[in-house]
Amino acid sequence: MLELNQGNDAAPDVVLVKDISEATFMQDVVEASKEVPIIVDFWAPWCGPCKTLGPALEAAVEAQGGKVRMVKVNVDENQGIAGQLKVQSIPTVYAFIDGQPADGFQGALPPSEVTAFVEKIAAMSKEDGGLGDAITAAEEMLEAGDAADAAQTFAAIIEEDANSAAAYGGLARAHLALDDADQAEAVLNGAPAEIAEAAEIEAVHAQIALARQAQDAGPVGELRAAVEANGDDHQARFDLAIALNANGEVEAAVNELLELFRRDREWNEGAAKTQLLTIFEALKPEDPVVLNGRRKLSSMIFV
Repeated sequence: MLELNQGNDAAPDVVLVKDISEATFMQDVVEASKEVPIIVDFWAPWCGPCKTLGPALEAAVEAQGGKVRMVKVNVDENQGIAGQLKVQSIPTVYAFIDGQPADGFQGALPPSEVTAFVEKIAAMSKEDGGLGDAITAAEEMLEAGDAADAAQTFAAIIEEDANSAAAYGGLARAHLALDDADQAEAVLNGAPAEIAEAAEIEAVHAQIALARQAQDAGPVGELRAAVEANGDDHQARFDLAIALNANGEVEAAVNELLELFRRDREWNEGAAKTQLLTIFEALKPEDPVVLNGRRKLSSMIFV
């Protein structure tokens, strides 16, 4: 059994429900969710179902007494963050835990299901077992290069919480760090169906795809020379982007793919855009490379 520490009760003056904007999303959602789960309600004034769902969510959150908090994001006024999180219809609700989307749903739900959802998210609070602390510790191991111990810790967390998308994603990334893409994929395939499309799971699927591409990446120097010799050699530019990404030069890879998209967005059935989205999916949503890359891609699409 994994031993987890109990957290402290929430301060009585903490605001449990508030409206936020893109400017404070990092602070109010990503950073705040490292301390307590944050439910994000994407809504708009003209959305009928939102007027029913919002109050139900607020009541359920307040009933938890600080084990979970809620923020409301008006998509009309904050289209950038809605786009980054792939909000395609409203209402859309995400639950953030430890800086990452961990669960969510689209559309209005009956009050009983809203309550059940909030109770489930509240149960992931550090106040109820400290799984967040354990995940943070495992992430620190992985970042420090101790992938084997990180894998053991993530596996122990899964024993405690079989629906922890963060733990499944972490375990898969640990196997990737150990150069075992097949085992990483097996971990993801073994995740429960209800978390199969969670952001942490999708991110590692993208990382596995990129890792397998990297195995066949050509020499950067030769590919760059080919592109410089002929700017319309789209295959060479695409291969250069793969090679750059494999070398850890992610921003340079994104720039090459954006240039390819600018020159011929339909080349190879839209391969440039597909590859860009795979790279974005593999990175954290708040990564500057993702934010800048998505903005540039969007501006090209709507030109």
